[in-house]
Amino acid sequence: MAPTKSRKLAKPERRAQLIETAKEILRECGADALTLGHLAERAGVSKPIAYEHFGTREGLLIALSQEIEDRHATKLQAALTGAPKELDAVADIISSVYIDCAVDSGEEWQAISGALRGNADMIATQQQQVDDYVAAIQAALGPFAKIPSDDLRLRCTGIAGAAEAIGRELIRGRTNETAASANLAALIVDSVDV
Repeated sequence: MAPTKSRKLAKPERRAQLIETAKEILRECGADALTLGHLAERAGVSKPIAYEHFGTREGLLIALSQEIEDRHATKLQAALTGAPKELDAVADIISSVYIDCAVDSGEEWQAISGALRGNADMIATQQQQVDDYVAAIQAALGPFAKIPSDDLRLRCTGIAGAAEAIGRELIRGRTNETAASANLAALIVDSVDV
């Protein structure tokens, strides 16, 4: 795809445009091709603009990872708002949102994660993302749990790990969306309804 002529944008709009362009590069060319120089060229901006927004290639990849997680958190919060006060319904929402997000950005997320394996900033970012996700599902499942809060947090940590593993199976083509979502929901219910 040819670079586009870029118009003057406010900083938040420019960052959003650069993130979208970076996702296009990631999908089309893979993580190895995603450099700040390539991003600047493709977005029709100067290299200093790309560096101003992300600092380094690693900063760009971390920003992409955070954008994916923020999108997931927003979808989950919206889906849980007004959800029926039933464990099965909440488990279905948590699982279906996770699987939808895995379908939407799973390959991108895995490429980003793989490109930054061992990077201390990415490790810290991913740990914060997991902690935030665990807290969100713990809050959603708390009203149904008959176990202490610390035990529920540990179980939600296990649910987060299971969700990631099931998402990987889906991305690899080893299962379908319906089975992935149903089995994740069953794990959630079985973890909480004891």
